[in-house]
Amino acid sequence: MIDRLLRFNRPSFFALALMSALPLAVSAEETKAPGADNPLVLDAAAIKTAGIVVDTAAVRTVSDQIKAPGEVKVDAYNTVLVAPRVASQVVARKAKLGDVVAAGTPLVVLSSVEVAETQGALIVASQDWQRVASLGPQAVSARRYNEALVQRDQAKAKLKAYGLSDGQISQLLKRGSSAADGSFELIAPSAGRITTDAFLVGERIEAGRPLFTLVTEASVWVAARLAPADAEQIKEGDAVTVVAHGTELPGKVIQRSHQTDEKTRTVDVRIQVGNEKDMLHPGELVEARIAVRLATQQLAVPADAIVLLQNQTTVFVRGKAPGQFEPVAVEVGDTRNGWTEIKQGLRAGTSYVRKGAFALKARMLRSQLGED
Repeated sequence: MIDRLLRFNRPSFFALALMSALPLAVSAEETKAPGADNPLVLDAAAIKTAGIVVDTAAVRTVSDQIKAPGEVKVDAYNTVLVAPRVASQVVARKAKLGDVVAAGTPLVVLSSVEVAETQGALIVASQDWQRVASLGPQAVSARRYNEALVQRDQAKAKLKAYGLSDGQISQLLKRGSSAADGSFELIAPSAGRITTDAFLVGERIEAGRPLFTLVTEASVWVAARLAPADAEQIKEGDAVTVVAHGTELPGKVIQRSHQTDEKTRTVDVRIQVGNEKDMLHPGELVEARIAVRLATQQLAVPADAIVLLQNQTTVFVRGKAPGQFEPVAVEVGDTRNGWTEIKQGLRAGTSYVRKGAFALKARMLRSQLGED
């Protein structure tokens, strides 16, 4: 009797067990985190790890690049030639090629007959002026007073014209006649690096012949040669990227020639580039990429923000839920200077993934392959 009762109620027993297990399954499903199966829902830590940066799509002025070969040249506005102003003989060298010198640093000792005569004339004229000045204009005639003053000042001016500084002239007057031997030092008129010093000790140097070239290497010029049609698009102040040794350096256009070279049929464009790290040296060949602004405006995003999903160009945009991103198919145009035109699929003002699009694409692919 009992066995028949158990056999009769067995289905009800299993149904009861199933019904009591059902709430547990439903409860587990309800407590599952929202978006846990969506690879495009990320928490703050995952967003930071993936390097995701969100930006707002905006219309921008379109710019293009004109590429041209260039040659590094010294910045002539920060370059000084040091040369004697009177025929002289080299007595001693005090600086050499490659030295970095400060303004006022002695570079070379020279000797000149003309300088010796003028040094002597200054000492005599200075002593004469001291006697006349001590007597005063009441004791001597006005003519004699003025003559003594003019002779002293003319001798000083002549030594300055020969290249002597005020400090050197003062030392000469302190030392007296023994210092009137014709020797004097050429000093650096400004700070810089010595890039040329083609002379020998004992050599006679004519007036005006450069002994040193001082270059301030904080900036250099790049002379780029462009076709006339391209040069017409270049304006002073245009941004330039100079590529040298695998490194990109910023620069700007400072001058554009208005004459076409008869041999090469090109136009020179002068570019100024900062060179604080001393990467560029005169004579090197580089590539100049000059940014040219066009007359149109376009909705554009960085080229790295666009990925290919199922043979469709795609941009990721911010979803409705926190940390959610969604792929949006877009139609793209030309890419200029790292920015790609968006023709359709994205509107200005939409929040999109500027950086990290490839990380989101990788998460989608791993999810499709069943990988966590």
